[in-house]
Amino acid sequence: MRRLANYFLRGLLITAPAALTVYCCWVAIRFVDQLVGSRIPGLGLLAAAAIITLVGALASTLLARTVGATVDGALARLPFVRLLYVSTKDLLNAFVGEQRRFNRPVRARFGDGDHAFHVLGFMTADSLGHLGLEGQVAVYLPFSYSVAGHVIIVPADRVAPLDADSADTMAFLISGGVIGSATER
Repeated sequence: MRRLANYFLRGLLITAPAALTVYCCWVAIRFVDQLVGSRIPGLGLLAAAAIITLVGALASTLLARTVGATVDGALARLPFVRLLYVSTKDLLNAFVGEQRRFNRPVRARFGDGDHAFHVLGFMTADSLGHLGLEGQVAVYLPFSYSVAGHVIIVPADRVAPLDADSADTMAFLISGGVIGSATER
């Protein structure tokens, strides 16, 4: 009976993540299909990808950049819209934009000697002199299984760069240290 229970749990560990992933993808595809009004599964997703790609291509032109900057400025001035728009834009730019901010994985040390411990994160600011915090740096510590996190202020001499890919480091941190590993330079 115990062997049967172990087989069940092993099977659950294999099928549950796969089934949940397939289900979430299916729900997302159906949602986009409904937004576009498509009855063919996946056509809405293809249409959305095509539209997003077209917008990206058009945004590369000088005229579109001028119009985009005007619209961007207008949205950034509207009270409630500003909060949502600027936050979403900054979050996307931090991960995939031309000005990625999570591209410098670091290890920050707290304490000294036998009582020292380390945290892994991403350096987001080399200098905080503009805040009156000379010799300090900003390190973003993402929460596991979330995109939220904390920004901590650390003395620059207690931060060491990691010799690791930033995407691998983010996966390691978001997974709670389960996926991959990050090594120090």
